[in-house]
Amino acid sequence: MRYWALTDTGRVRSENQDSWLVRSTETPEGKEILTAVVCDGMGGAKAGNVASRMGVERFTEYLCPGLETVEQAELSAPLAVREANRAIYDLAFAVPEYEGMGTTLVAAVTDGRETRIVNIGDSRCYLVRNKVIRQITKDHSLVQDLVDRGEIDRADAWLHPQRNYITRALGTDEDVICDVFREELEPGDILLLCSDGLSGIVNSQELLFEIAYGGELETAADRMMGIALERGAPDNVTLILLSADGPEAEG
Repeated sequence: MRYWALTDTGRVRSENQDSWLVRSTETPEGKEILTAVVCDGMGGAKAGNVASRMGVERFTEYLCPGLETVEQAELSAPLAVREANRAIYDLAFAVPEYEGMGTTLVAAVTDGRETRIVNIGDSRCYLVRNKVIRQITKDHSLVQDLVDRGEIDRADAWLHPQRNYITRALGTDEDVICDVFREELEPGDILLLCSDGLSGIVNSQELLFEIAYGGELETAADRMMGIALERGAPDNVTLILLSADGPEAEG
């Protein structure tokens, strides 16, 4: 497995409330499992930073030790989410300036073939296969609910004035339920994890172009970040690219 990760404050915000983490563990058979996480915090500059950092750290601290197969993550990831959620919720309750803080979370647990994707909120995971892009995760957002009910078209969701309103997050309630998706990666597959600072300003076909056609994969993350920054990047921007090919991870 190889990976490339970038984060940027953007052109408008003064603080970066996004966090990311990639952690490698080894199975008893010597196979590497990568756990990649992106969190997008909310609740004010300081509180958002705290929530996203706690999200990536507590999730991986609970999930990764003892992880011997990717299949284990299907059961342990929801428990890791609940642990992270409780830690953020309790801190927000205990410290007045952290009141109301929370964070999205999107994570991939993969050995290069067997894969589990975990999602809360509107940070996303895309799969690029054979030069076609597919969104694996489903946003927990007001706009997604409107699309599901047929009240707006998916094409209109892109510019909807309430597109940033999320309906599920870590830390905002005592308990939270995450989505877990199964994927079997094939040679050449690419996973993209990102905060809405990227997906909200660079559409999926543009992301596909940079990954599949824009040049070397090693520079795709830089190119996607460059597009977001050129368009004014009103939000923090974070992304992780994971490649199913290659023997090592690199950051």
